[in-house]
Amino acid sequence: MAALPVLALLVLLAWGGPPAAGQKRKEMVLSEKVNQLMEWASKRSVIRMNGDKFRRLVKAPPRNYSVIVMFTALQPHRQCVVCKQADEEYQILANSWRYSSAFTNKIFFAMVDFDEGSDVFQMLNMNSAPTFINFPAKGKPKRGDTYELQVRGFAAEQLARWVADRTDVNIRVIRPPNYAGPLMLGLLLAVVGGLVYLRGSNLDFLYNKTGWAFAALCFVLAMTSGQMWNHIRGPPYAHKNPHTGQVSYIHGSSQAQFVAETHIVLLFNGGVTLGMVLLHEAATSDMDVGKRKIMCIAGIGLVVLFFSWLLSVFRSKYHGYPYRYVSR
Repeated sequence: MAALPVLALLVLLAWGGPPAAGQKRKEMVLSEKVNQLMEWASKRSVIRMNGDKFRRLVKAPPRNYSVIVMFTALQPHRQCVVCKQADEEYQILANSWRYSSAFTNKIFFAMVDFDEGSDVFQMLNMNSAPTFINFPAKGKPKRGDTYELQVRGFAAEQLARWVADRTDVNIRVIRPPNYAGPLMLGLLLAVVGGLVYLRGSNLDFLYNKTGWAFAALCFVLAMTSGQMWNHIRGPPYAHKNPHTGQVSYIHGSSQAQFVAETHIVLLFNGGVTLGMVLLHEAATSDMDVGKRKIMCIAGIGLVVLFFSWLLSVFRSKYHGYPYRYVSR
């Protein structure tokens, strides 16, 4: 009977001892991880990781912090222009968090370059860059933890909204001072002031209908090509597959676009407009018949060619569109 208390004590130690020791070990490992990340974050807002660091600090438990990781290919021989542009915005976002008064160890920003962590790309079955993924404090990344770059663009403000949605951490994006806007405004005012000074009281140029019509046409072409969408969403200029090297200038979805795509559409719209202007001049001008015929043929050629190309772009974005003009 005297052996029963001893046996009970041994049972309690067997059940209570190891879990307590295991919990303590987990806390020590977690503390080491957080301290390491905080030390790196104090030196650089975006922590560069290779395969070993990624597996130890991002994939392996325990973890009570979220890690936003940008998978990219920044080496010059990769020729990923979009990666460089996205990296600039990502650095702005990370710096805004690192130097804000709300900075904590709840979230960290990291980067895995393809040439430094190709094994990570293979492990995640990733074949494009740049890609942003949130690795939450608990569990594995879900579908919404992968940022929709092609739809939302890579502007720091858009990334901050996505981070707030996935981690409940609100980051106020603070950009470095940009003096390009005030300089351009000052230059415009200087040009207008110079013209007024040189022309004196003769302000007939302000009533020039052709000048105003050309300015209005340029504005309309810029807006119809999607320049305002670019300004709001901040999409990449183009997309280059880091594995195949293929560059895409036209986005394959009707819900997004590239900057290069707007330039192409602007050029096509401008060609159609020029063709229509030539047709109008051929019909209304007082030139001889031969010149008017040449203008008419040139106008028809421009309209047919550029409208056909414009329709091809439309077909590539709206899949299944059954109509075509000339080109496929």
